[in-house]
Amino acid sequence: MLGTNFIESESKYIYQTYGRFPLVVDRAEGCYIYDKNGNKYLDFLAGIAVNALGHSHPKILSAIEQQYKRYLHISNYFYQDIQIELAEALCRISGYDNLFFCNSGTEATEGAIKIARKWGFSKNKKEIIAFSGGFHGRSYGALSIMDKPKYKENMGPYLDFTKVIPLNQIEYLYQNINSDTLAVVIEFIQGEGGIAEPTNEFIEVILELKEQYNFLIIADEVQCGTGRSGKFFAFDYFNNIHPEIVTMAKGIGGGLPLGAILFDKSMGKVWTKGNHGTTYGGNALACATGKVVIDELNNGLLDSINSNGLYFKNELLYVAGKFSDIIAEVRGKGLMLGLLLKMEAQVLVDKLFTKKVITNAASGNVLRIVPPLIVTKDEIDLFIKMLVESLLDIHK
Repeated sequence: MLGTNFIESESKYIYQTYGRFPLVVDRAEGCYIYDKNGNKYLDFLAGIAVNALGHSHPKILSAIEQQYKRYLHISNYFYQDIQIELAEALCRISGYDNLFFCNSGTEATEGAIKIARKWGFSKNKKEIIAFSGGFHGRSYGALSIMDKPKYKENMGPYLDFTKVIPLNQIEYLYQNINSDTLAVVIEFIQGEGGIAEPTNEFIEVILELKEQYNFLIIADEVQCGTGRSGKFFAFDYFNNIHPEIVTMAKGIGGGLPLGAILFDKSMGKVWTKGNHGTTYGGNALACATGKVVIDELNNGLLDSINSNGLYFKNELLYVAGKFSDIIAEVRGKGLMLGLLLKMEAQVLVDKLFTKKVITNAASGNVLRIVPPLIVTKDEIDLFIKMLVESLLDIHK
């Protein structure tokens, strides 16, 4: 039987691959997490950008209750109204033609690689190009298009005909993209990569080479999509780009495991029945919560993300100006923000945690800030207050 020392029991029974906060969760509500000792923490990690509507949102709870009273799982051998309703809502808000439901961002990446390879087979195109700092999942296909050693060392070999080149260095595009190129995979705001973004010039050259060599663009919108950037997709900030394939997950499930691969019409008949599948993908309960997320985005949440995101970024810029010896840059859009630091970000993460604020470090020296999309200005002000106190403590 478990005693009260949950942290000790976790280390005994669960394989140790996670670096956890020393916090045993009792419950969570809105933008807050409560531990078993009654302490209240401001959560600006949001389940790693998963809890789009925060914790225990009443509409999410209502949707779960309505759906579980009907059924939880019946498999994809049957037509399901809630699954079809969410698919229609996603296609309408995104402008894409159809989609495939899966369970996670990793699965979405794997499916995107598979369909791209089938599309390119008759064209004798094989090579997939991605960019430094990108994060696309933990499976072998995803790892093959990533360059961070700690995720890959001593666990290869990885997929052939994949290549990772530097982000925002245009000469590498010209050197590596050619008639063999099958697809380019890109995050338009990198999460694990430290809230880094491609430049307009970089994307323009990709589009120029696409016209010349006819390859696919796969947009990884797993973290930066579903409105987090202030637009439904982060690539919507760039002109004249419409990726053939878009991968999604995290926020679209509203807290439950849900992923999707969106396709434009050029990909509509590449897969045929039996080419791809999943037991749990498009689970009814996850689709019910996903429908709530899309409904909220359609009903004013995107405007709120933009307003609060601009307010938040301006506050961060003010703080950065006061602590220029610690903060090198404020990054991001909407409610996907980051502070590039002149030190290891974990130092600031730990200091904020002592003040009951939850964030995390990305790419070593970036503080990643991804609060629930329902965050208020009062909660942003509280975060800024605790950030300033933490920076003052570090500055001593």
